[in-house]
Amino acid sequence: MNYARVHCSIPKTLPFLKEKRYNTKNMQLYNSLTQTKQPFTSIIPKQVKMYVCGITPYDTTHLGHAFTYLIFDILQRYLTFKGYTVTYTQNVTDVDDDLLKRAKETKKDWEALGQFWTDKFLNDLHALNIIMPTYYVKATDSIDKIIEINQTLIEKNLAYEKEGNVYFRTKTNKEYGKLSRFDRKTMIKLSKERGADPSDPRKEDPLDFILWQKSKTDEPYWDSKWGKGRPGWHIECSAMVNEYLGEQIDIHGGGIDLIYPHHESEIAQSESFTGKIPYVNFWIHTGAVAYQGEKMSKSLGNLVMVSDLLKAYSPNAIRYLLLSHHYRQGWEYKEGDMEKAEKRVVAIKSALNKNLAKKYGEKSQIDNANHVMEFNSALQNDLDTPKALKIIDTMAGETSRTANFENQKTLREMCALLGITFS
Repeated sequence: MNYARVHCSIPKTLPFLKEKRYNTKNMQLYNSLTQTKQPFTSIIPKQVKMYVCGITPYDTTHLGHAFTYLIFDILQRYLTFKGYTVTYTQNVTDVDDDLLKRAKETKKDWEALGQFWTDKFLNDLHALNIIMPTYYVKATDSIDKIIEINQTLIEKNLAYEKEGNVYFRTKTNKEYGKLSRFDRKTMIKLSKERGADPSDPRKEDPLDFILWQKSKTDEPYWDSKWGKGRPGWHIECSAMVNEYLGEQIDIHGGGIDLIYPHHESEIAQSESFTGKIPYVNFWIHTGAVAYQGEKMSKSLGNLVMVSDLLKAYSPNAIRYLLLSHHYRQGWEYKEGDMEKAEKRVVAIKSALNKNLAKKYGEKSQIDNANHVMEFNSALQNDLDTPKALKIIDTMAGETSRTANFENQKTLREMCALLGITFS
């Protein structure tokens, strides 16, 4: 399954934004690995390899998912605007304990169930004008690579097989924990809460994580030298990064809850497999979205669905609401948020639709160069979309009050760069 770039395009040439004192310095991005903002540089000049962990399609997707994928949509758009060629891979975890459990509960074929919810998710992304990654791929398409990584780690004595399961030896990786910075006790606690089994008697160490697991009689399986089985969660992403992007990449992203154990384990197995360090130059994580006082989650059922919001509000308003929060900050969705966002979008649209006649040779009534510089600086500074939106709001107000054609054109380009478009 590869839905490579099936809709919309990234604006590379926005003349009004480019002409106005465009800031060509490196943008600053917060790196979860170093826990600091750093100047962004790519491994290969003017090329960016980016991977973002995708959904496990066993149920509907919600506003928290949309927040994550919209943020990386903006990052892709802005890097492209700055002249980078971005190769972006996003995955679907199409074989997983939760998915198989839901298929049994609903008495549905696991593949059909996964495809159904994947299609629903993609419809939401399409409605929100989110650009498809270069590669949108299923984990099960990389089984051969997964088996290869497992075998190599076993040969290096960095993994071991026990009763049809393959485990990674965490004690062989002295830097295990360098991303999360959790102590051993905390890691054991979190691994239990997030799907692992520290008490598994087949493990040499409670922190060892599964690379390959023996399939039950009623589960899907693939043949391997360790018997009929299926991949562990973490190894899937390592395999897809390796297969579609290579041994080292510039950016790896996902929600903040993936830092441990998922991304921590991914680093350990990938760097152990290739011998290349660092596996990822910049780790970027989005904050969690809450509702009714709790993190939005399928298990709690406190979900706000994009498909439901689209019945009452415009896609632009949903984008506006999500971008009004900085990507690293967790936030809570509240009733009334969408009404406020819709009003702002209506005001912007009104300014853009104002009938202005361009008068050639006439000096602009407002010099918007400072607005453009501030807009670019906001996005350069760790993708500060809330500040960028405030500048758009200011320019919309100025455009509505004055007959300034240049303001209007620049405002339209700013909106386009953030994926806010008006027919």
